[in-house]
Amino acid sequence: MIKQRLENLNKKKWKNTKGFFLYWMQSSQRVEYNLALNYIIEKANEHGKNVLVAFVLTDYPDANLRHYDFLIQGLKEVKAKLEKKNIRFIVLKGDPVKTISEISNNSSLLVTDRGYLKHIINWRENISKNIDIPLIQIEDNVLLPVEMVSDKEEYSAATLRRKYNKILEEFDEELKFQDYKGSYIEDDFDEIDLSDYKKYLELDESVKPVEFQGGHDKGLEIFQEFLKNKLKKYSEMRNDPAYDYQSNISPFLHFGMISPIEINELLKKFSGEEKDDFFEEAFVRRELARNFCFYNKNYDSFECITGWARDTLKEHEKDEREYVYSFKEFENGKTHDKYWNAAQIEMVKTGKMHGYMRMYWAKKVLEWTEDASTAYDYLIRLNNKYELDGRDENGYTGVAWTFGKHDRAWTERKVFGKTRYMNANGLKRKFDIDKYVQKIKDLD
Repeated sequence: MIKQRLENLNKKKWKNTKGFFLYWMQSSQRVEYNLALNYIIEKANEHGKNVLVAFVLTDYPDANLRHYDFLIQGLKEVKAKLEKKNIRFIVLKGDPVKTISEISNNSSLLVTDRGYLKHIINWRENISKNIDIPLIQIEDNVLLPVEMVSDKEEYSAATLRRKYNKILEEFDEELKFQDYKGSYIEDDFDEIDLSDYKKYLELDESVKPVEFQGGHDKGLEIFQEFLKNKLKKYSEMRNDPAYDYQSNISPFLHFGMISPIEINELLKKFSGEEKDDFFEEAFVRRELARNFCFYNKNYDSFECITGWARDTLKEHEKDEREYVYSFKEFENGKTHDKYWNAAQIEMVKTGKMHGYMRMYWAKKVLEWTEDASTAYDYLIRLNNKYELDGRDENGYTGVAWTFGKHDRAWTERKVFGKTRYMNANGLKRKFDIDKYVQKIKDLD
């Protein structure tokens, strides 16, 4: 493992005098290609310690039954796999800072994975201050560590891509996965019953679970099917919403159920334009999103939009809109546009909107809302509520792109200013878009 993946967040020294080694699993909800898990197993074997793995179930911002149902399916798989390795896995309910700080009193080393959103960073910073043992963070949900690629917010995919590809040309990482040699920890913990997890949460049950099943194994199955049957037509067909030539791996990446490192290892067996196009989306664009959210703390509000994009949208803020819809009308798919309505219904019913329609969907909310700031808020709320992969860096970056982030200036228009414009005629020119509408109707 390269050294850039590892950071001692509180700079405290090892005492190695008491208790077990603790891995606080939060962003990497998997056993396979889990570098934080592998690191703590390696250190435990070296020092003759036992390993405890803990996940904290909390009332996560904007999460509802759809998200928790998917998450719990994955945690059940993690628990079963760790049991087979003779490693104790516990799920606790509470505030992550308080809960992990308390368990750390009986530990001599705390290891965790990395996230890039504000509240996740704050959890780790606060825990690091509360404990008197080292807190080691391992960055394993990206192919290349964010700060290794760039030390600032990048202007566009092009500026990040140059840095990314330069590092990738010389990138060589040796991974050796360890077998656990310690004992199973029998201590009592106030862990929750995963089969009855709802009783521990203040849960919005209005957004129902979908057919996607959580866990590494299901994610791997979906990705292998994509490689076998879809990758060869990915460049040609991925943008056509009437067909399903996307990888559908984003929900699993969102929850850390599958590792980008494992995806890249599987992708190495292929070559050609299709592989390059998928690599661009799965790695360069995805890790651009992490760069954006890490370096721009206003990622979840219109305040993140600066420069020409903010100026042009403000300039056209008072332009008359042909249509203006309320949040509820958007949420219920009740606009005049059957293509937009189909995209919204797809997201509500399946937990995932086709990627091309996601761009059109967002652009139209900007066009049909009273001002850009309100449109930004609506898009964040809708995306976070219904998308399985909402509430993460990709979602926030996709919304920001709608308002000009990572894009260039285009021909000036009413409402949009110089930000990119999309319309229904473009959908009709490029695709059999009515076939997409019928596909969504058939979901009933």
